[in-house]
Amino acid sequence: MPADIEELAARIQAELGERAHRYASLPDELAIEVGAGELLEVGRTLRDHPDLSFEMLVDLAGVDYLDYGRAEWRTNSATATGFSRGVNRAAPHTLAGDKRFAVVSQLLSVRHNRRIRVRVWCEELEDPVVDSVTSIWAGAEWFEREAFDLFGILFRGHPDMRRILTDYGFIGHPFRKDFPLIGNVEVRYDPQLKRVVYEPVSIEPRTLVPRVIRHDNRYNSELQDVPLQDRAATPGAPVLGEPLPGAAAVGAAAAGAAAAVVDIPPSPGGDGG
Repeated sequence: MPADIEELAARIQAELGERAHRYASLPDELAIEVGAGELLEVGRTLRDHPDLSFEMLVDLAGVDYLDYGRAEWRTNSATATGFSRGVNRAAPHTLAGDKRFAVVSQLLSVRHNRRIRVRVWCEELEDPVVDSVTSIWAGAEWFEREAFDLFGILFRGHPDMRRILTDYGFIGHPFRKDFPLIGNVEVRYDPQLKRVVYEPVSIEPRTLVPRVIRHDNRYNSELQDVPLQDRAATPGAPVLGEPLPGAAAVGAAAAGAAAAVVDIPPSPGGDGG
């Protein structure tokens, strides 16, 4: 751990005490977790205390921990922890503990050139609610609207709790883990009604796992462990020392193009005249 991170952690522990708890993060980062009922009080302390002075909120985002830590297949090249790329729609959703939604804020102290991450868990599962920090950092207004729009997190005391990214009349919150990847409705223009209409999606959901099929002679079992000079017996295999098919035609075309080049005399009055 860097010394400045440990010093900052000690100062925060001295000022906040049991109101803040440190949780796992990268070695050069500091992340704390606070209770939902103490968020505003802790936020004012982080902003106003002269030894902390986190006067700028850089970012605020919602997090959905549904299915967190579940891996759906085994692989040697990817981690088996964290969010998984695959979606097994037949498997039931999992939830670690009784917490699902959280709000994470990234704070910056311009005076001390330090950063900190603050996480607070929402009070409810289906209708998550947490206090708005717009009274502490005014720049959180649009960030909280985005978290409400994409995750459905309500911010108590927000001055303008409206959607900010999705369309008017949009149903659901697209960043929730249980929201279908293809959405619920599709949009098209109806020439008879002369307006845009919403209809149920017509495509079937599928798991987007790429599969690559590549035909390469290097992986041909008939050519493995065979010397290059002995590969003539294999149909279609190139022979050492012989030109590739079509090379003669390409060479003849190039020779004909070179023969067609003639010297063009300089024009009268030019530099050479």
